[in-house]
Amino acid sequence: MAVERIDFMKVPLDIIAPEDLEPVVLELLARGECQHIMFVSILDVLRARHRGEFRNMVLKASLVIPTSKSLIRGARFLKKKAPIRWQPFNLIIGTLGVLEKYYKSVYLLGAQHRSLLQAERNVRSTFPKLSVVGRFAGYYHKSMERNIQTAIVKANPSLVIVGDGVPGGQRWIHRNRAKLHNGIFIWNYDVIDIFSERKRRVPEKTFERGLEYFPQILKNPLRIFRIFQYLWYNILLLYYRLF
Repeated sequence: MAVERIDFMKVPLDIIAPEDLEPVVLELLARGECQHIMFVSILDVLRARHRGEFRNMVLKASLVIPTSKSLIRGARFLKKKAPIRWQPFNLIIGTLGVLEKYYKSVYLLGAQHRSLLQAERNVRSTFPKLSVVGRFAGYYHKSMERNIQTAIVKANPSLVIVGDGVPGGQRWIHRNRAKLHNGIFIWNYDVIDIFSERKRRVPEKTFERGLEYFPQILKNPLRIFRIFQYLWYNILLLYYRLF
């Protein structure tokens, strides 16, 4: 597979170039189990350094894709090969494009019902050769969990996109991977609402500058206190550089 993995402060990060996305997706599909693609930020890397479910999830993920510009800077600071930073929406769109080329299928899970229906319509119109083989809205009763898993397994989609409203977020993929079919699974909180046009995606220039976090602070000012985690991250970088 055209992927290089580096060890970044005891956390794996994968390097995948845009031109290698197609062979990577096809190879993941050729494997015989649930393939979890994870997007990680600085906060995720800090969490994954400690024992527990989140670290185990990162270690078992098929791909761990960095989204924070500071992770790229940190890799360079530690004199490692710098990963390629992906905006989650772009990687998901690219993956859907590859799947459409080979007449594959997708299943949508999560978000509010109206948003999910509109997202399905937009995916069908944008990728006409891609089969949408099922959907289920989020915020469902826990009694529906087994039925949802059964529906996904029977539909056997090449890709399952998981959005908000699914218990545990992307932990849902990790916790249920033994019960799921072979295929690619991606979680992103906003993606289904972006497909439905209920949310706006991060502008490319904002993402390239590493400023995608500021709109989140405007929506929730308490996020400003995460600056302490950012400071701790920089202390760790200095420690690993020195020792």
